[in-house]
Amino acid sequence: MSDVQLGMPELPAPDYPAEVRARLEADAREVIARYPDSRSALLPLLHLVQSEEGHVTRTGMRFCAEVLGLTTAEVTAVATFYTMYRRKPSGDYQVGVCTNTLCAVMGGDAIFEELQSHLGVGNGETTEDGKVTLEHIECNAACDYAPVVMVNWEFFDNQTVESAKGLVDDLRAGRTVEPTRGAPLCTYKETARILAGFPDVRPGAVEAGGSAGPASLVGLRLAKGEAAPGRVVSPRSADAPQDEAPPTHPSSHDAPQRTSASDPHHPAGPVAEEGE
Repeated sequence: MSDVQLGMPELPAPDYPAEVRARLEADAREVIARYPDSRSALLPLLHLVQSEEGHVTRTGMRFCAEVLGLTTAEVTAVATFYTMYRRKPSGDYQVGVCTNTLCAVMGGDAIFEELQSHLGVGNGETTEDGKVTLEHIECNAACDYAPVVMVNWEFFDNQTVESAKGLVDDLRAGRTVEPTRGAPLCTYKETARILAGFPDVRPGAVEAGGSAGPASLVGLRLAKGEAAPGRVVSPRSADAPQDEAPPTHPSSHDAPQRTSASDPHHPAGPVAEEGE
């Protein structure tokens, strides 16, 4: 028996409402003007249409293709290549748990496993209230502060199972949460517009700082000819007396955890819309 399924061909994607399209076209012209070749604007334009609906829809890809003079196949090839472009509706807050090697052994795997149970969702799935989408993500280049959780690409460092559960509970309840470093938190749609290259108008967002930890900066200091510190101290033991040996595991979640390659029941990867 053949696996080929016969049926009606898929209809073209619908267009945006006239007022939405007019607004997006004005934004698109501003983005395209930054580049000598218009097709170079595809990545920020995908962020732009993602800021409209919270994910990249067939309508959004049609819009990008039309304003850039590309085919929808060319746009789809890019939209499905990068994981930052969502292909299905997702939450106001993308909660990503780093499960790469260091974060995993420092507790990231345990955090991810517990959050799935606590929220009742799998990898890449969204809570029923539409607030939180949970996913395991690759290295965030913040190993000094492992295990790290990111919310809409803002850092929440040195997490534990309990602090991560409290974080998602606060997000779902609408309570204010403050990232460990960087700008104040905003919704995923707002984040997508900033990534499209439009100004971040939130008070204090541009001035907000945050840097790498001591271990990451040692190499930079050596390259500059500066003397390296005698001992790099974990952020969790920075206040420990210098004449005392640090504990084997400064806190309970530092102990190596059982790791897994991924969530076998909800594998990561691009998700196509029905009919694609």
